[in-house]
Amino acid sequence: MASRFNALKSDAAWQQVWDERRTFAARDDSDKPRTYVLEMFPYPSGRIHMGHVRNYTMGDVLARYRRMTGHEVLHPMGWDAFGMPAENAAMEKGVHPGGWTRDNIATMKAQLKRLGFALDWTRELATCEPDYYGHEQALFLELFRHGLVYRKESSVNWDPVDMTVLANEQVIDGRGWRSGALVERRKLSQWFLKITDFADELLSGLDALEHWPDKVKLMQENWIGKSQGLQFGWSLSDGGNVEVFTTRPDTIFGASFVAVAADHPIAAKLAESDPAVADFIALCKQGGTTAAELETQEKLGFDTGITATHPFDPAWQIPVYIANFVLMEYGTGAVFGVPAHDQRDFEFASKYRLPIRRVVSEGDDTDPDFTAGEAYSGPGTICNSHFLDGMDIEDAKRAVIQRAEDGGWGKGSTVFRLRDWGVSRQRYWGTPIPIIHCDACGAVPVPADQLPVVLPEDVSFDVPGNPLDRHPTWKHVPCPTCAGNARRETDTLDTFVDSSWYFIRFASQPSDKAFDRAVAEKWLPVAQYIGGVEHAILHLLYARFWTRALKHIGMLDIAEPFAGLFTQGMVTHETYYRAKVIRTERPSTADPETIVTESSSIQTWFSPTEIERRDGKAFLIGTDDEVKVGRIEKMSKSKKNTVDPTHIVDQYGADAVRWFVLSDSPPERDLEWSESGIEGSWRFVQRVWRLFDGLTETAGAEGGDKALDRKLHQTIAGIAADIEGLAFNKAVAKLYELVNALERAAPSASRNAAIRTLMLLVAPMAPHLAEEAWAIAGNAGLIADAAWPEVDPALLVDDEVTIAIQVNGKLRDTQTVAKGTAREALETIALANANVQRILDGAAPRKVIVVPDRLVNIVA
Repeated sequence: MASRFNALKSDAAWQQVWDERRTFAARDDSDKPRTYVLEMFPYPSGRIHMGHVRNYTMGDVLARYRRMTGHEVLHPMGWDAFGMPAENAAMEKGVHPGGWTRDNIATMKAQLKRLGFALDWTRELATCEPDYYGHEQALFLELFRHGLVYRKESSVNWDPVDMTVLANEQVIDGRGWRSGALVERRKLSQWFLKITDFADELLSGLDALEHWPDKVKLMQENWIGKSQGLQFGWSLSDGGNVEVFTTRPDTIFGASFVAVAADHPIAAKLAESDPAVADFIALCKQGGTTAAELETQEKLGFDTGITATHPFDPAWQIPVYIANFVLMEYGTGAVFGVPAHDQRDFEFASKYRLPIRRVVSEGDDTDPDFTAGEAYSGPGTICNSHFLDGMDIEDAKRAVIQRAEDGGWGKGSTVFRLRDWGVSRQRYWGTPIPIIHCDACGAVPVPADQLPVVLPEDVSFDVPGNPLDRHPTWKHVPCPTCAGNARRETDTLDTFVDSSWYFIRFASQPSDKAFDRAVAEKWLPVAQYIGGVEHAILHLLYARFWTRALKHIGMLDIAEPFAGLFTQGMVTHETYYRAKVIRTERPSTADPETIVTESSSIQTWFSPTEIERRDGKAFLIGTDDEVKVGRIEKMSKSKKNTVDPTHIVDQYGADAVRWFVLSDSPPERDLEWSESGIEGSWRFVQRVWRLFDGLTETAGAEGGDKALDRKLHQTIAGIAADIEGLAFNKAVAKLYELVNALERAAPSASRNAAIRTLMLLVAPMAPHLAEEAWAIAGNAGLIADAAWPEVDPALLVDDEVTIAIQVNGKLRDTQTVAKGTAREALETIALANANVQRILDGAAPRKVIVVPDRLVNIVA
């Protein structure tokens, strides 16, 4: 062997061997126990970065280990390839989204292959290809036929300049992220999936997910948001009635106002005859459509002049407002406000000088005049509430519900925060929704023999809006039912739909249908799913829903798609930027005649490859242009603080990169990238290689080393447990300890056997190094196909211990002795120690303290 491991030569050679032999292709007909290991598939944005490397290395170690323990392993890779970034690139660079995406896939695939991941590339898929999304269209139509898909009008964020619907995250300070135009709230016909039909199942199913992080389950539980409460009507002074739902009926005597949404029927009726109401509704439409936005925006209201009668007191009238913080899509589109005990209501009541009445005590404070600076939402007993006084909150809730039901004016009910999943997107680069609209027949499913509905290639992005809307031919088709003139649906599906079933398609890929049920069920559920916590709610919830929906319609007998979930920490790096202050003027939302001047800061970001450090400062390379050093943040393309692994692999090899992302931090915590860290990993790879190299020099060594044998078998067992527990940094630490012990050990048969076993132990983490050593050592076959070393249980139990020898409490030496050595023998051993004799210098000790199996302390 050479004295230095040639990583680049070895990486390329073994990756070619694995490819040629299809080493990691999973066999559906295998009789081995199956394991399905999956990392969340990437968006093909152009290049992978170290965050990707960390995620996929974790799954790779587990997949390789499971193969070594006798499992048939499915470990696939694909591309979440639809979405806005490709369309943005088309607008900015004048390229086609398909070409941009496929070029990126080719680049990123080559990068991933250079890292030696044990991936089954025979099952590679890209969601932007018709052979994937055509099956998705068929599944969508199956759900449609079973009543789980419907169309209705819904409020959306509408950019009037770009003429498109914006996702919530694309609305920044009320403006379109690209155009800067004030976003409007607009009603559009949208397609929805009935996820709410499964709300109870999705909630109760969390209890069975024993191998999911508690924080993720809690996030999903809160998102589903099951609440018990009271739905009832307020009689109105104009003879009408308004229905509200509340989870806090106990606070009903603190009611200060009723508020309805801007698109509530009450508001719409008033707007027909009152221009001031119509103007206020138009102002509300400029606001956001999400609960988060409503919480932060200025609370605005319009007093309708109508009053509502309190259900427990006919003489008690409270005003009815139209308010910008109430959405028609949430609950009944109307609320009653209790400002003393809800911060949103408190802000509104304070602005419009409405009564604020305490009805839940804060400690001993039961004063009805609420004078605090913010609402009180903590525990207490009910006060200032007639028959409820003195009750705790839960008893008071039950009492109000009971009276409402007995009186016939309300009913206890359960509601969910979860809303049906709106899947319509007004853009080109997505799965076409397979529906044809006919004036005579309505919404008609595309016939099965006409699937897939393929996106047209001849589109342009030179004007705003969805190119499918203005395509001259694609959208015009005959109605499948009556053969009359009809038009295709030009909305495309939310990309979360693409990722809600891709794990099923990985498991089974027939050409004539989405999946074969029997084959898919051999692999599902995914044994270990790995990905970022940012997908803890939507992606995981939608995937759980989609799997349940397929079970509901009889296409699959799996309820939960992911048996185990691990959310890894991010790879972080410093950020570098320059800031520029921009001042803009706009009309005030409260008074359009008043002009408000706003200041905002725009950052120009720079990548680490553009920066050099001098005298503790950061400059653009080769210049005196100083830039600011920002926070250490998750690697992201928007902040340009990504590290491309390609040049790192070129310099240090794949195994050193893999080793670094596994070793420096617990996998659930963030990992800060550093050049010194990767250099340390490279040095360790070379240390391990020198041990392998030393086998040729000590091949004939004889004799045993019981301590080393024990260390080896404890390491085998420990690493196995750590990999199973995804504690990769602990497994790496055990390998460091074993290597240290091997470097100190004298030549022996035990040492040679331990070095050969070390090849197997490092194989999941540093596979190229292990394959090279395995082959040169004369072993048959690939180490990727070799078995994990067996453990001798007898060697897991220590029969020797190391005791500390102290003088006056200070450590002077250590001694290895038989476990359970008697006190007298330990005292004799300690007193005979050369360091102790030198300190005592012939004097008798005043006292000897012996702690069996741990220490001897000599008091001089």
